[in-house]
Amino acid sequence: MKTGIIGLPQVGKTSLFKILTKAKLEERAHSRQEHIGVARVPDQRLEKLSALYSPKKTTFASVEFVDVAAIGQEALKETAFLASLRQVDALIHVLRAFEDDAIPHVGPIDPLRDIKNVEFDLMISDLTQVEKRLERLEKDLKKGRTNDLEREQALLIRSKAALEKEQPLRELEMTNEEKKLIKGFMFLSQKPILYALNIGESTTLGVDLEAAVSLFKLDEVARRPNAGATAICGKVEAELAEMDDEEAAEFLGSYGLHESGLVRLIRKSYELLGLISFFTAGEDECRAWTVPVGSKAPQAAGAIHSDLEHHFIRAETIRWDALLDAGSEAAARSKGTLRLEGKEYVVQDGDVMHIRHSG
Repeated sequence: MKTGIIGLPQVGKTSLFKILTKAKLEERAHSRQEHIGVARVPDQRLEKLSALYSPKKTTFASVEFVDVAAIGQEALKETAFLASLRQVDALIHVLRAFEDDAIPHVGPIDPLRDIKNVEFDLMISDLTQVEKRLERLEKDLKKGRTNDLEREQALLIRSKAALEKEQPLRELEMTNEEKKLIKGFMFLSQKPILYALNIGESTTLGVDLEAAVSLFKLDEVARRPNAGATAICGKVEAELAEMDDEEAAEFLGSYGLHESGLVRLIRKSYELLGLISFFTAGEDECRAWTVPVGSKAPQAAGAIHSDLEHHFIRAETIRWDALLDAGSEAAARSKGTLRLEGKEYVVQDGDVMHIRHSG
C-alpha cells in the first residue's frame, strides 16, 4: 500500500517525507523525480507484547510513502508525474500553515485556499480522463451494446456530473461493483485524502497542534467522506528525528506532548486506507500484520503466508490487552479468554492470533 505526499511548493512536504522515512535525499535531479520510502507504523500494543515475550525480533507494520514534486496543472499534464500519483492508494496533502520570511510564499498563508486549488487541479485531471473514455465508449456502443459497457457509461456520466459540480469522486456514492468497474482509471480525486497542516513552532505547541484544524477552518473538509485532517510541526519533527527515545520524550514533554505529530499522521493515514493490525506473538518474533477492515480469519492467515489461507482450520484468538492481563497464553487459555475462531470470524484491530492449519 502506498501513500502519496503532495503539496504546493515550499510547504515542507519533502522534509516531512525525509523525517517519516529517514531517507537521505539529494536535490532532485529532475523537477518531477519521485522519492519512495517506508515508515514503520508506531504501535504501543506491539511494544507491550514484545516486552511480555522478549522475542528475538519485533516487526512493526509499515506504510510506503511516495514524495512527488510540487503539484499543479502543468505537473498533472506530465505522463511520468501522473503515473506516479495514480499508483498510490491514498494522499497526504501537506499544507503550509507557518510563517517564515526565509521561505518564500506567494500571497497570505491560507490552507483552505490551497486545498481548493489543488483539489480543483485533481478534478480537472479526472474530468479530462472521463471525457476521453466517454468518447471511446460512445463509439464502442455503436458497434455493439453490452451490459458492461452500458454500466460503465452510466457510472462515468455520473462521475462527470459530479466533477463538473466540483465534487471530488471520493465523495460520490458507489457500490462495491461500481468501484471495481472504474478501479483501473485510478482517479486522483477518488483517493482518500489526509490534510496535514504544517504549523510553526511555539511555546504552546501541544495546544496549537490540537487547535490547528479548527483554527484554519478545516473542520468541514475533514468531515467529508474519505477525508481527514491533522497537524504537525515540521521544524520540531526534524529535531525529534535526531534524538534518541529518552531525549525525544523529554523534548515532547517540554511542549506538553506525549507523542510526536508524525505518530498521529502515520496512524491517521493507516486508518484512512481502511487498514487494521493484528499480531502474532512468540519467542522468535512479535509482529504486526496489516489487513483491510472487515477481513475474515483466513484472509488474515493469508497475510502471513498464502499457504496458511489455503489450509486454514482455526485461529486461536485473544485481544492484546486480555493477553497482557493474563500474563501468558496458558493463563489466558485457563481463564477462557483465549478462544478458537473459524472461517467466518471477522478480525478485530488488536487481535493476537495463532493460525491452526493443515499444511
